[in-house]
Amino acid sequence: MRTLALLAALAAGLPVPAGADILVATRSVRGQTILGPGDVAVIEGDVAGTLIAPEEAIGQEARVNLYAGRPIRVTDVGPPAIIERNQIVTLRFQSGGLVIAADARALDRAGVGDALRVMNLASRNTVTGFVAPDGSVVVGASMKP
Repeated sequence: MRTLALLAALAAGLPVPAGADILVATRSVRGQTILGPGDVAVIEGDVAGTLIAPEEAIGQEARVNLYAGRPIRVTDVGPPAIIERNQIVTLRFQSGGLVIAADARALDRAGVGDALRVMNLASRNTVTGFVAPDGSVVVGASMKP
C-alpha cells in the first residue's frame, strides 16, 4: 500500500524526497465526509502545506474530495459543519453588556470557528461573522466566539 501511494504521488508530479512524512488518503473520500482512522495513512515524502500526522485529520470533515494516494493539504479538512447553507441562524452582536440578536440565513456551510457570510432577514444586509459553539454567528467587536 505504501508503494502504491508513493507511486501515485510521483505520477501526480509531486516531489517526494525521503526522510519526511506526509498524510495521504487511503481511498477516495467525498467532500463533507468525517474522516476516520481508516481513511488516512502516513507515507514518506515532503510536500509543503500538507498534514503530517493522522491526528490532524481524524474527526475532521473533508472540505473537498480527497483521492487515494494524494497528500491531504491543510485547507482540505476542517471542523465538521454545524451550519448548513440556507439554514436560519441567530446573528449576535456583543459589546460589553449589550447583546443584539437577529435571525439570519446562512449563505454557506460552516463549522465552529469558521468565518461565515449570513444575510440578516430583517434588513437583507449581508455580514460576515464567526460560528460559535452554540451554532450562532457572532459579529462585531468580539467577533471570535
